Amino acid sequence: MLKKIFAFLFILTLYSISGYGQNISYYEKIVNTTPNKLEKLTALDSLLKRTYSKDPGAFIKYSLQYIDLAQELDSIELAAKKAMNLQYPLTNYANDPLNAITVINSVLARKYKIEDSLLLGGLYMKRGSANTKVDLKRAIEDYNVALENFSSKDTMNIADTYLFRGQAYSQMGKFVLAGEDFTRAYTMYEDSEEYDYMVYAQQGIISMFSMNGFHQKAKVERDALIEKMKSLGLNQFLSYEYYNQALDYKKMGNRDLEYKALLMAEKSFDHDNSNKSTYIGIHSRLIEYYCEQNKIIEAKKHLDLLEALDFDLSGNPAAELNFLGGKAKYLQTIGNYEEALELAKKKLEIAKSLGVEDEIMGTYSFLSEIYYDMGEYKKSIENSQASTAIKDSIYNRSTANALAYYQTLYETEKKEKELVEKTTSISLLEKDNESFKKAMLFGGIAILLGFGLILLYRNQRHLKSNKVLQEKFSQELLISQEGERRRISKDLHDGIGQQLLVIKNKLMSSGDTDAKKMVDHTIEEVRAISRDLHPFQLQELGITKAIEYTINQIDENTTLFISAEIDNIDDIFSKEDEVNIYRIIQESLSNILKHADAEAGKVSIKKFANNILISIRDNGVGFDFAEKYQDVKSLGLKTLLERTKFLKGQMKVTSKKDTGTVLEFQFPL
Repeated sequence: MLKKIFAFLFILTLYSISGYGQNISYYEKIVNTTPNKLEKLTALDSLLKRTYSKDPGAFIKYSLQYIDLAQELDSIELAAKKAMNLQYPLTNYANDPLNAITVINSVLARKYKIEDSLLLGGLYMKRGSANTKVDLKRAIEDYNVALENFSSKDTMNIADTYLFRGQAYSQMGKFVLAGEDFTRAYTMYEDSEEYDYMVYAQQGIISMFSMNGFHQKAKVERDALIEKMKSLGLNQFLSYEYYNQALDYKKMGNRDLEYKALLMAEKSFDHDNSNKSTYIGIHSRLIEYYCEQNKIIEAKKHLDLLEALDFDLSGNPAAELNFLGGKAKYLQTIGNYEEALELAKKKLEIAKSLGVEDEIMGTYSFLSEIYYDMGEYKKSIENSQASTAIKDSIYNRSTANALAYYQTLYETEKKEKELVEKTTSISLLEKDNESFKKAMLFGGIAILLGFGLILLYRNQRHLKSNKVLQEKFSQELLISQEGERRRISKDLHDGIGQQLLVIKNKLMSSGDTDAKKMVDHTIEEVRAISRDLHPFQLQELGITKAIEYTINQIDENTTLFISAEIDNIDDIFSKEDEVNIYRIIQESLSNILKHADAEAGKVSIKKFANNILISIRDNGVGFDFAEKYQDVKSLGLKTLLERTKFLKGQMKVTSKKDTGTVLEFQFPL
């Protein structure tokens, strides 16, 4: 095997020297035609080099092929490198962190073949990054394992892990732990003279304060960072910091200071080294400011600058978000409401895909203004209410985070105070009166915080109790429904079915063939209804064969062409769980037949080390998930979700009108 790998590396070197200029179609042809797996792997590597950062969709596709083939060739370290590179585009561009986790897990399943500490620690670090989109607690666990697997020589990767873990702690509201990790990362970057990354670590602390409403603290830290940048000659970052300070001033409602900060950001922007996304953000915010001041000529100057910029906005959703906001505001100001409305709607879609609550809230508010200008007052009120709901949510979370921060800060100060008391008892005796006042002050704060925590705890406990009761009721309802189906199915089969057979036998003796045919047809219908009510083939065939039988029945008896890739999942789940899995697939296929107007569909069941992944897709008309789920008459999606919860699984729906639908279910083993 080692000889094969060395041969592959030699071929890879030749390709990189002599074949790099070849176009993508050349390498695609090799991938699609060559029987030589090493040659195919080399061609895939060339495709990855050409699509990286240029075509994320193609990069994801080729990466998945590369990883599968590398694992097939037992080149686990090569697969590990590509899995690490794939995580970011799969999590952030494709918005599919669960798939990124699954890919990394497939490599970690053979981690005993990975000797390089950089790769092993890196896999856990990348899985942690994907988990920040899914489960912050698991992300922290992954970062901890990454730190255990890195060796002492992997300094920069250790610093990166502290930085990412600090960001996860910040999102969880554990600000002291977050601050400690950011400080560790900052120190390691500074010691290694990696000043650019040092800036990122300090920005993490600033973002932590800013996101949770501590704007004054954020400003103090940002001012210190700006001075540090100036002393180190890191002028390319100055415009970004001034721009972020402008955003904080806007959140604080101080538009004059926001304007001054934007001018500072514009003045300090380095066109050779600074980020173009920041440039777009600065000028977009200036457009909005000038429009609000009714300075149309000034706003138009900045809009012209952006429209003349040679920059692909489609590959940068954050930059596109800012540009759309600035241009839509200008169009609204000059009275072009229709075009402004279209741009604002597009901005809302991007803001939702990025999950930026401040932008979602602001865009709803902006849409409310446009609808008001157009005289559509009902839509104006609806968007205003949506904006207010998000604002309340942000306020409640910020309040809770502030409470957690000050509680932790108080506990830290209290511990430090006790330590000082033990080591400096003589000086504390001289300041007894001052200590008493401090104790009274902290005691009062502790009581207030205590009452606040009790209220929060009781509220959370009440909500949790209601949720548990609701889930229990839903699960019991599903069990009861399945039992009733089983009873009715048995009655149909044993009662009506037997009676129809008796009638059939009598008709045979009488020679009435027409009536006999009608009875035969009725018997088949009764049997079909009985099978649908309770899948007896589960007991007779096992769940894998039962699912295949159902798919074959649909393929043979309907116009829908349906294919399947099904791993054997017999004897993995309990009988009750097997019924629910069968029902999920049955109901999903039934929905395709009834509503999708599809020509083809596919069912995929994959068994991994820790979970089962079920995918059901069609090429039908698709639907708006949010609209369908809110429809009180539509019970199909709600039932699927309840069955998924019953199995402690996860359900994901990907669908848009006229683009087909993908239902994905992941169940733990």
